[in-house]
Amino acid sequence: MTTTSFLSPTQRYAAGALFAIALHQAQNNQTRPLGLPSEDDSNMERSSSSSSSSDSVAEDPELWVHENSGLLRPVFRFLDIDSAAWSGLEETAGCFPAKHHIGAFLRLLSEEAGDGSAQSSDQEFALSKAVDATAVSLEADSEISKSKKEKHREYENECREKCSTGKKQSHSDLENADRKTQQETDSNLAGTEDSPHESGSKFDERLIEEEAVLSYQRKVTVLYELLSACLADIPQHDKKCTRQRTGYDSRHRVALRLLATWLDIKWIKMEAVEMMVASSAMAVRKAEASKEEEATSSESKWAKWKRGGIIGAAALTGGTLMAITGGLAAPAIAAGFSALAPTLGTLIPVIGASGFAAAASAAGTVAGSVAVAASFGAAGAGLTGSKMARRIGSVDEFEFKAIGENQNQGRLAVEILISGVVFDQEDFVRPWEGQNDNMERYVLQWESKNLIAVSTAIQDWLTSRIAMELMKQGAMMTVLKTLLAALAWPATLVFAADLIDSKWTIAVDRSDKAGKLLAEVLMQGLQGYRPVTLIGYSLGARVIFKCLENLAENECNAGIVERVVLLGAPISIKDQNWEAVRKMVAGRFINCYATNDWTLAIAFRASLLSQGLAGIQPINGLGIENIDVTHLIEGHSSYLWASQLILERLELDTYYPVFRRAP
Repeated sequence: MTTTSFLSPTQRYAAGALFAIALHQAQNNQTRPLGLPSEDDSNMERSSSSSSSSDSVAEDPELWVHENSGLLRPVFRFLDIDSAAWSGLEETAGCFPAKHHIGAFLRLLSEEAGDGSAQSSDQEFALSKAVDATAVSLEADSEISKSKKEKHREYENECREKCSTGKKQSHSDLENADRKTQQETDSNLAGTEDSPHESGSKFDERLIEEEAVLSYQRKVTVLYELLSACLADIPQHDKKCTRQRTGYDSRHRVALRLLATWLDIKWIKMEAVEMMVASSAMAVRKAEASKEEEATSSESKWAKWKRGGIIGAAALTGGTLMAITGGLAAPAIAAGFSALAPTLGTLIPVIGASGFAAAASAAGTVAGSVAVAASFGAAGAGLTGSKMARRIGSVDEFEFKAIGENQNQGRLAVEILISGVVFDQEDFVRPWEGQNDNMERYVLQWESKNLIAVSTAIQDWLTSRIAMELMKQGAMMTVLKTLLAALAWPATLVFAADLIDSKWTIAVDRSDKAGKLLAEVLMQGLQGYRPVTLIGYSLGARVIFKCLENLAENECNAGIVERVVLLGAPISIKDQNWEAVRKMVAGRFINCYATNDWTLAIAFRASLLSQGLAGIQPINGLGIENIDVTHLIEGHSSYLWASQLILERLELDTYYPVFRRAP
């Protein structure tokens, strides 16, 4: 593919090589997260997801850097790297250890191209300034979101009153307990005070020296062109290639996240690059659609958009016809983020009505590829504009609701948030409203009638005389240990479980079926072919797990989900295929558990606790981050208000495992 690039052929070769190494390292980190304790460097030699014993990438088709994955060669093709070098780069990426090669490729990137280098430097400077301006806007949005913190505190107080069992802890008491126990829970995790290069990577010191040679402008340019390469080309649809879908693959985004960490570029800058590439591509495609309109005036405007491959379907929301393009709606494309145009216009000569068109001009034609635009197309009516394509079993409610202000703003990542303890309709939304990130965010409202019934039943028992007496005596932790040991149940708990059991059984059944529905939505691409982050607590976490189970039935679904956070998950450990589920998540997979959550243990039943329970204990191995949040959880209902604090501590935008210490 012929493109206009700021980088010389040698620099593009080096950029492609670094991306290949990052892609392979990201697959290794699926089973051995960066920063967590490992035996030695030899553990990083080959991803355990591969069953092959071969030392050759060419003989190991399960590797992300293998030709069959369809992840790497389209990037090489877009960067115009000589095809004769592709196999060698793949083998280099798969060799061990990577530290011997990263420094060399960073040095190649730092070399100037010679003729025309002054012009390229000017273009790189303009591009980096445009990225900075966009990032400033994103950070400003983050400041505005701080006003939501107080509203969340009000919601917390309301929930505490609603879930009161007579044993209350104030927010300050929880904070004090948090500080007291934090050293224990953080002993195996990297702190956020550490720089990215102190996160547990074994090749950090040399990498710091090498990346320091690169200018900031060159780093941004490399990330910009690599992102464009990930989006612009379409993998060949042959029988060998396991990647059959177009768009932004979650494995590409994880590799870019790691590469940004190596280059010491904050992720918010990379999010700014994503917005620029998306918006520029949409602006260019809109201009092309206008030309088509002149040629075929008899055809409706909507039909031309649809025929052009940009829009998969329409959604009628609030009486307004919206052109869904995986979150990039027609109004956003037309505006071209004109709110930023004045800022960008002071840095780059403005071309047309859009500041991002100026950024596209500065970046050459890379961002203007029609293929970039087409890759964002949604295959259906979008998340909020569609109902269930079909019902599974007796699931009667399954609906996405947009939250936050990031819809139709060129965001190339989607976040789906799923509640599992629900006392009324607002509990599907309010636990997540104060969270701050730059993704396009949706909550899933599902089976509210059954969730409210089981949540209320559990709460009624917790406020019963028997339960209050047990809690007063401090006997419940002893009960939990008894349950985990698979011993006989006390008669009082048999009675309690009988009260809850029928409603709980129905809710679990619905969560399993809702998980299958969620998998269907993602496979159909209704979110637009963009990386998805899934976060859920209680039965909402089970919905996510069952979704991943369904995705795991086809290896082609591996590029959909980027990150997963399970909080208080009612999922057994020993009788579930966690390994297959883990492969469906390209990046961080986090299990947050509370050892004092005896409410979950009772609801889940002792007969299953002998298999282990993810919500109250860690899942060993498999590359899953286990976070003990006991000091933040008073009871199972605490996830209603505590989930936001936990997510803030996890700092999901970091590549490596983090659970931030209490202030």
